[in-house]
Amino acid sequence: MMQNNSGAVEGKWAILDIDPYLKDHSRDIDLRMQRYQSVRSEILGGYNSLSDFANGHQYFGFHRISDGWVYREWAPAAEALFLLGDFNGWNRNSHALTRLDNGVWEIVLPGENSLPHMSRVKVAVRSQGTMRDRIPLYINYVVQDPHNHDFNGQIWAPPEEFQWTDQGFSIPAGQAPIIYETHVGMAQEREGIGTWDEFADNTLPRIKSLGYNTIQIMAVMQHPYYASFGYHVSSCFAASSWFGDPDGLKRLVDRAHAMGLTVLMDMVQSHAVKNISEGLNEFDGTDYQFFHSGERGNHSAWDSKIFNYGKHEVIHFLLSSLKYWLDEYHFDGFRFDGVTSMIYLDHGLGTAFDSYDKYFSLNTDVEAITYLQLANELIHERRPDGLSIAEDMSGMPGMCLPLEAGGIGFDYRLAMGMPDFWIKTVKKRDEDWDMWQLWHELTTTRPGEKRIGYAESHDQALVGDKTLIFRMADKEMYWFMSKDSSNIIIDRAIALHKMIRLATISLGSDGWLNFMGNEFGHPEWIDFPREGNGWSYKHCRRQWSLADSPCLHYGDLSRFDQAMTELVNEYDVLKNEQAPRQLWIDQDQKILAYYNNGLVFLLNFHPFKSIDGFRLPLHMKGKWQVVLDSDEERFGGQNRISHDIVYETVYLDELQADGIVIYSPCRTSLVLSQR
Repeated sequence: MMQNNSGAVEGKWAILDIDPYLKDHSRDIDLRMQRYQSVRSEILGGYNSLSDFANGHQYFGFHRISDGWVYREWAPAAEALFLLGDFNGWNRNSHALTRLDNGVWEIVLPGENSLPHMSRVKVAVRSQGTMRDRIPLYINYVVQDPHNHDFNGQIWAPPEEFQWTDQGFSIPAGQAPIIYETHVGMAQEREGIGTWDEFADNTLPRIKSLGYNTIQIMAVMQHPYYASFGYHVSSCFAASSWFGDPDGLKRLVDRAHAMGLTVLMDMVQSHAVKNISEGLNEFDGTDYQFFHSGERGNHSAWDSKIFNYGKHEVIHFLLSSLKYWLDEYHFDGFRFDGVTSMIYLDHGLGTAFDSYDKYFSLNTDVEAITYLQLANELIHERRPDGLSIAEDMSGMPGMCLPLEAGGIGFDYRLAMGMPDFWIKTVKKRDEDWDMWQLWHELTTTRPGEKRIGYAESHDQALVGDKTLIFRMADKEMYWFMSKDSSNIIIDRAIALHKMIRLATISLGSDGWLNFMGNEFGHPEWIDFPREGNGWSYKHCRRQWSLADSPCLHYGDLSRFDQAMTELVNEYDVLKNEQAPRQLWIDQDQKILAYYNNGLVFLLNFHPFKSIDGFRLPLHMKGKWQVVLDSDEERFGGQNRISHDIVYETVYLDELQADGIVIYSPCRTSLVLSQR
């Protein structure tokens, strides 16, 4: 085999050995890699690396020069561009840009104060005889006028540059990500929009104390409609002004790094807002500048626009955005939203990915796959310790394998089947829960590819859906979460909430994700302010006081989550290179037991049947002691398990194996460590 300049190996790809089921698609893998190498070579030209190539933000947009400012745009189909704003009294004709080569436009504004800090700007673009006021494409701050609600670009050039203090920060080698998924705007208890600084002051310490090592921040890029949850992006280089100014976001990241927290950004490049006034759409007067022309450029399900990932200028724009966020804001990596939508022409809507033929067909958007390979190369070139996570529900082979192996290059994929499985399961009667299916769903993965496990994320909490605990407890949560009350529905919900999370984090995941508030069973749903709810923020906040109250059960769930993450960290459960080993499954008694990285997990999901003297085969000798159980009093349990007893293995004749004899209470998880 030969290695070329891109680092990819020509010849036999390792993915074919890692996943033998791909043998019949070896040609498809060859084409995948040949296309990546070809496009990479075409776009680099005389550049030495993707990092040198992805510098659009350093040329386009607004930049100080020795005698003032220079402003450049890429608008190939435009007939004329005019800069307007506070600096010229919003005159649409006085400051015309000059057309250069390759669709580039430029204007120089002499004088150091020609564009004062925080002055508002727009660019008037004339195309096909029509003039439109637009937000500059590479602007790094966009604000809304409080009077007419229009959005304007704003020059962010404070007299003193932000002073970072995180120069020594890097992600610890081999650290398994334990991710706290966050939304800054709804991270406070008051009914309103939270700020970057409020989050840094109030929420970061809470996350750190819970044992998480990574935060994933949603809705970072500018989006005109707050209720879009940040998924209808309008400006790819602007930190959202909903939460404060750009320096506020920098303070947040800097503070997180000081606490030892990795900071990931929820990156939205799967689509963009269709708005013409605020977004990229038809910037130069055409529908094809950034997006596919015609119907292919529209995402009907999301009411948004689809990027043309095969266009070199679009690749340059999107890669430059990735580099910008890594460099300018010190993000440690990205969770890529909507990868399934990107890599299939039907966006994966209604497709059952039940055969390998579905991954390699005319429905596959090979241009998007090539772009993602380039994106991952850039990320890891710029940040060798950085992380990239794919939100892909299709299970595309090689998504999380290195480029040199024939993969797409992500570090992890979100295990999206896990929350779907739990939703289906909690809808069933307890006696219908399938232990064998549970084992299969939580342990099955693509060979060699790492997963971020989770029981629920923000998706399951949105209005129209329900969090797991709300599915199980429903209206009873309004009346019986007090420790002074008793309710069998609440008791069941609390017990299963803990068991579900422990099973999910310990059954073969390589990382973990939780949406903020779910650790303590935040009640109800997330509903952003909108016309349909009277623009209310009642359901768009986090009621931390519920978890802090000593009188309510929410704190019990929070303490269990904290103890669970501490256990996972202490015993490196997520860093185990071997798959969990099944010890016992009993469908009738609802028992599931397995061994993972030095720990024995015994879960009894039965609604009422406790087993005294349960004989658990371990197939090894030794002494064992309970180090965590979900029935502890501090977690709202009945304290039925002693942590003082040392269980010494005996030979279980009927099972012909060494094991222990232990009490297994109903709806309880036990974790034992060897002594």
